Amino acid sequence: MLDLAGDLRRWLAEGREFAVATVVSVGGSAPRGPGAALAVDRDGTVIGSVSGGCVEGAVYDLCVEALDDGRSRTERFGYSDEDAFAVGLTCGGTIEVLVTPVGADSPVRPVLESALRDLAQGGAGALAWVAGGPEDRLGLALHVRPDGTYEGGLGDSAELDRSAAATARDLLDAGRTGTAAVGTGGDPYCADRLTLFVQCSVPPPRMIVFGAVDFAAALVRVGSLLGYHVTVCDARPVFATRARFPEADEIVVDWPHRYLRDTRTDARTVLCVLTHDAKFDVPLLKVALGLPVAFVGAMGSRRTHTDRLRRLREAGVGERELSRLRSPIGLDLGARTPEETAVSIAAEIIATRHGGTGTPLTATTTPIHHDPSRERPAA
Repeated sequence: MLDLAGDLRRWLAEGREFAVATVVSVGGSAPRGPGAALAVDRDGTVIGSVSGGCVEGAVYDLCVEALDDGRSRTERFGYSDEDAFAVGLTCGGTIEVLVTPVGADSPVRPVLESALRDLAQGGAGALAWVAGGPEDRLGLALHVRPDGTYEGGLGDSAELDRSAAATARDLLDAGRTGTAAVGTGGDPYCADRLTLFVQCSVPPPRMIVFGAVDFAAALVRVGSLLGYHVTVCDARPVFATRARFPEADEIVVDWPHRYLRDTRTDARTVLCVLTHDAKFDVPLLKVALGLPVAFVGAMGSRRTHTDRLRRLREAGVGERELSRLRSPIGLDLGARTPEETAVSIAAEIIATRHGGTGTPLTATTTPIHHDPSRERPAA
């Protein structure tokens, strides 16, 4: 639903009543993921999408019903081969949708206003909806901030609200949207058990591109398209200029290893080393491979890569750290131009993030969409 933030803020400011349908769970190959939303106001105006067109008509009707009776409801849509004309997903997946009316006196209205206001100001936060439990609790919501404070409520239990806020904050800290069971006293199996759908808004992940070269300019454009906050870093001021990288969010003139050592990174950060020069690469990668980031890749030929590994070992980098290095960076697409190379690099980043193999889909029979959290063995 947060993808409709701008329009929903305008509707709230105009005093419109509306219902919002949010995808809270997905199974198989569904068109859109959890958090995708569609909203309908009293005049029948529609914004957003939950399925790319497959079940929009049925969800529209559910929104109208919710506005008429003031009740939240959930509905599951899947594929039925028994009735080719039934409302369902042609892709074969399933989605569960939570439909919540936001009337003039709705208790979720101020919660939604609070969440969208913080989002507009660039703040992080989590919006937690009751997506499963007693019918009178469905659609109730909490807006949880990074410091643990919250607005809204899930009923008449302050203890349940605190438990739900703590759960939502855990998901927010991980930057993850998903469902969770909560109950009073932190017990998800108690009589007051609820299923929450928690949608998190966090600052965009960082992509730091080291090396102000032509390939970097193309990668900056692709990184921005993918939603990264892109920084270009190079020690040479004549190359690291706004004129050369107009689409970068930041341009830093500094020695790469020094900048990386002092800047903020997290588990979503992507590091792309395009400097192709040992005096920059080795000290930079020694720092990078010791950080808990999502991706570390370095450009170069196979000969360069072999020489780089030797230099890193001589610098004291262990085999465990070296196993994290993606080099030569990118998937085998036959790329030649800077733009093609940027697509190749981005493809490897996406595959790493979502557990993809990079194999053409025509050569596979496995599900199109991967869930790395389910596929990874437990530690």
